[in-house]
Amino acid sequence: MKITEIRDIVVPIKSEISNAFISFSEMTISAVAVHTDVAREGKPVVGFGFHSNGRYAQQGILRERIIPRLIKAGPSALLSESGENIDPEKAWTVMMTNEKPGGHGDRSVAVGTIDMALWDAAAKIEGKPLFQLLSDCYRDGTADRTVSVYAAGGYYYPGKDVSALTDEMRSYLAAGYTTVKMKIGGAPLAHDLERIEAVLKLLPAGENLCVDANGRFDLPTALEYAKALAPYKLRWYEEPGDPLDFKLLAEVAAGSETPIATGENLFSTVDSRNLVRYGGLDPETDFLQMDPALSYGIVEYQRTLTMLKDEGWSSRRCIPHGGHQMALHVAAGLDLGGNESYPGVFLPFGGFADDLPVGDGKIKLSDAPGIGIETNSDLYAVFQTML
Repeated sequence: MKITEIRDIVVPIKSEISNAFISFSEMTISAVAVHTDVAREGKPVVGFGFHSNGRYAQQGILRERIIPRLIKAGPSALLSESGENIDPEKAWTVMMTNEKPGGHGDRSVAVGTIDMALWDAAAKIEGKPLFQLLSDCYRDGTADRTVSVYAAGGYYYPGKDVSALTDEMRSYLAAGYTTVKMKIGGAPLAHDLERIEAVLKLLPAGENLCVDANGRFDLPTALEYAKALAPYKLRWYEEPGDPLDFKLLAEVAAGSETPIATGENLFSTVDSRNLVRYGGLDPETDFLQMDPALSYGIVEYQRTLTMLKDEGWSSRRCIPHGGHQMALHVAAGLDLGGNESYPGVFLPFGGFADDLPVGDGKIKLSDAPGIGIETNSDLYAVFQTML
């Protein structure tokens, strides 16, 4: 088999929401389609990929470096030993040819976008859902297709008051979620506490609420929030400060009674290793949120999981950022602790298959081959433009 063409487009999110640090009003996403000469059910297999919210489209890097390398590569550089399927690990090596170590930023997003499409194609060629292919490749072939999910929302936007926030959270609970997440740091502490207390009235316990500062705080403010959050006994306090300031994080972790969650803005195994070595986190209570779609894809994410095991962390402490179908498959196939969800946010990229309802805070994946983008009608409409 061979890759015959790779197409890419830029898609706007067009959302007026904001967190404590950025507005999403001008955010864009890259979407790619990897065409192959393999046919299934009378149609060529095409792998689809995109990246998570929070990073802009990577068309320049894709078109100037990553896609040309794959197109120019010979079959032996991209295919499995049988020659009948894509080998995403080999393809990853091709994509990273002549790239210096370090500087893990936009490049990692571009590679992660293509990596998703390659895994989607490989799973479709095998006739398997992606979670099963991942388990076959990296574990013992067993996978728990039922994944815990939490609803991430609670963003700031113009005119949104506390009653609008609680209405939003009620809608998530009515949809079957049991744990929700909201933003903090975009308002004064007193108002954020008012918002938190209003949401807590809807929930059975503080452990059903997560709060996310999106890296906004300096050390005094992060510690002030940590002290104020302690009585609520929340599930976690997310990204209190700059994601690469491990000294700040270690001091906040030491002073916080609330578990810490972080990692979504680290884009390599090396950066993740520095986090767990120097960030003061507790592998028994804290959470890691590295996002495969933003951090060089599944190939690099598996290396990260191997590193975490060596550093004393369980994969069950990992709950990826992203809120989309690919991360859901990774959670099921690689034995993670759950997955983020963005119900009604970052559409059409946030969300799962049309026929996968949430129940008791969980989703059961289907047997649809690949990632199953075709089972999400709004998302599939984006990729049909590249067929």
